[in-house]
Amino acid sequence: MFDVTRAKHGRPVHHWRRDLVELAALFTAVAVADVVADLVGHGPDGPVLLAISALALIATAGFHTWWSRRHGHAPPTGDTGARPTAEPRQTGPTERTGAEVASTSVSGSAQSSATAGPVVEAASLWRMRTTVQDAPGSLAVLCTALAGRRVDILSLQTHPLAEGTVDEFLLRAPAEVAASEITRAVASAGGSGTWIERADAHDLVDAPTRVLGLATRTALDAAELPLALRQLLGRCTIRSLPATIAGKGREPESVPVEGALEDTVMRLRAPEGGVITVERPYLPFTPTEFARARALVELDARLGPRIPRSQDVLTLPEGNAITVRRADTGDLDAAREMHERCSARTLGMRYHGPVGDADRYLNHLLSPRFGRTLAVQTASGRIVGLGHLMWDGDETEVALLVEDDWQRRGIGSELLGRLVGMAVEAGCESVYAVTQASNTGMVAAMRGLELPLDYQIEEGTLVVTARLGAAVGVAEATEFGRAEAP
Repeated sequence: MFDVTRAKHGRPVHHWRRDLVELAALFTAVAVADVVADLVGHGPDGPVLLAISALALIATAGFHTWWSRRHGHAPPTGDTGARPTAEPRQTGPTERTGAEVASTSVSGSAQSSATAGPVVEAASLWRMRTTVQDAPGSLAVLCTALAGRRVDILSLQTHPLAEGTVDEFLLRAPAEVAASEITRAVASAGGSGTWIERADAHDLVDAPTRVLGLATRTALDAAELPLALRQLLGRCTIRSLPATIAGKGREPESVPVEGALEDTVMRLRAPEGGVITVERPYLPFTPTEFARARALVELDARLGPRIPRSQDVLTLPEGNAITVRRADTGDLDAAREMHERCSARTLGMRYHGPVGDADRYLNHLLSPRFGRTLAVQTASGRIVGLGHLMWDGDETEVALLVEDDWQRRGIGSELLGRLVGMAVEAGCESVYAVTQASNTGMVAAMRGLELPLDYQIEEGTLVVTARLGAAVGVAEATEFGRAEAP
């Protein structure tokens, strides 16, 4: 009869009021039943009284049921000692205590953890390569060793070799785990020839997406091929050797049509018949990387010569309208005519000496295989200025030539700003200009960039290097080639 539904201070709590009501109802029912029995047995209206008694019992049972349900589901009063119900919590950041705030994601922003969850540790990204045996279970052993150092594998690429397999990892490790600790763990798991370096958020893009993006850039502009190869293969030196070297008629070294791979050097046939040499002394190339680079060069060859045809019309301070656009070998005749109009002093400042054969320079400079060229064109269609951004191995050179009658009008500064903007967009860390110490116009244009400059001078030749880490404003310059010409 006694029902225990709650606990208070560790002891059962009885509903004594409900018990009294039930006892009273029971005694009432017995008394009523006795009276009804006497009346039915001795009175003249026995059947009627029996029916009334049945109705009374039914009414009593219904009242008892209603009373039990009403008080059995009533909310408890007072302190019950039970654990309080958790308050509703919205998703997203909330106010936390110091012990509950966690840092950090890859981008370095702080994130909130769950109230009862563990604190998230600061993490670092690493790119790592190692060679493992081509045997079942070897990769599992390596992954287990990394897990033992709390290192998370974000992505994995495999490069099969004749003997063994080169595995390329993108890792996320706790900030306190050093590179040496990771390499020791890999060595203990059977990895050899391990190479590791810091990574950043750009490395989170998967390999197929990155390759497709580089192919798109190459398809839009032939000048993108060296940059695409550099981004595909990491830090490397890329040099293009034309079919005939410096006009001497000497053929470049023989390279098979399918290219050649020699440890840290790969050689590929350029679409125009020359040779593209890619060198990465700190890390041997794999056959997989060689196949990717060769496919990118083949795509470039199939698309043929091409440059984007965007252009800008500018007004000089004195009111003359000029057009700045991309140029290529199709502008060779107009560029040669500009050379003929330039004075010997202007050409000497540009080429650091007398120029005997303009074609020797212009064919190379105007080719999109070796960089990008901007041309300044008048309303009549005459070229009066050229600016070159040239890929020089793993460095980038800028050079300017403005016709004598159009100098001191801001054309050189306009070209240089746009060329540096292209270098920033291409991911170059610095650009350098080689000129004579007496070329005050070029020095003034470099200083006008408002970038950190380094000067080196030797026997009258001046090399001015601009570091592009602070070139935020310069990056806003038009990057010719991303839109159709108006």
